[in-house]
Amino acid sequence: MSDFILARVSQTLANEHSLETLVRQLLEMLELVTRMESTYLTRIDFDAQRQHIMYAHNSSEMQIPEGFSVPWNDSLCKRALDDRCIFSNDVAERWRSCLAAQDLGIATFFSIPVRLTDGSLFGTLCATSRARQPYNIEGEQVMNLFANLISHYVEKETLVQQLRAANVALEMHSYTDELTGLPNRRSLFKHLAAQFSQAREQQRSVLLIFIDLDDFKAINDRFGHPCGDSFLIQIGERLAARVRSGDIVGRLGGDEFLIVGTGPDSADQQEYIAALR
Repeated sequence: MSDFILARVSQTLANEHSLETLVRQLLEMLELVTRMESTYLTRIDFDAQRQHIMYAHNSSEMQIPEGFSVPWNDSLCKRALDDRCIFSNDVAERWRSCLAAQDLGIATFFSIPVRLTDGSLFGTLCATSRARQPYNIEGEQVMNLFANLISHYVEKETLVQQLRAANVALEMHSYTDELTGLPNRRSLFKHLAAQFSQAREQQRSVLLIFIDLDDFKAINDRFGHPCGDSFLIQIGERLAARVRSGDIVGRLGGDEFLIVGTGPDSADQQEYIAALR
């Protein structure tokens, strides 16, 4: 492998990149090493049984469009994997039944599977040309290296996305009442602070409606806690269905609920409160 390519790869990896930014740079380098017209990364959707072109670098007449997809079972990559063949410069003869290759006029084909740590197939890293090109050992080495790098980045991005989703879910959980699904005390107080700040700036009032259910303990004592929990859930649902758009209804704890909203004028305020009874 040339020092030039190693230096380019080292420089690329020294900076933090998204998967797309990394792959686009690798595809440019791959074109230089393999001397192919098009280099591209595919992803395989096994549920839909289709192969999609994620990113492509086209340097000559051959144009592999991004977003293009073919049935996986009819693809050139599937045939190459089944035949355990990563390179051919006689595509038309070797895979006569591949219509996609015929339509694109592919004569030379290089394909390396991109596998994740668990061995599952993510996609393929490919290079193609209309001209017959000789096998290039350096090209194979570089493609294997790049396929491994892409695999690591795919898993890294997947992990980051999972962590972000977990953080969002954790934050939502910390602001949500477990029983009713309404905003909890922490969420209500946070919203209150924001409402008071806006009210001062806009010189308006804030409406607070405190709801304490009378004799709720008697429901638990007579019918049991599951019945009491069901009652609280229904109260929360009814309150949430009746508040104005933009108002927040939450559970402070026990049998206490709070509604936070923009203060209406005195006439509307009485009608609004009456509607919640």
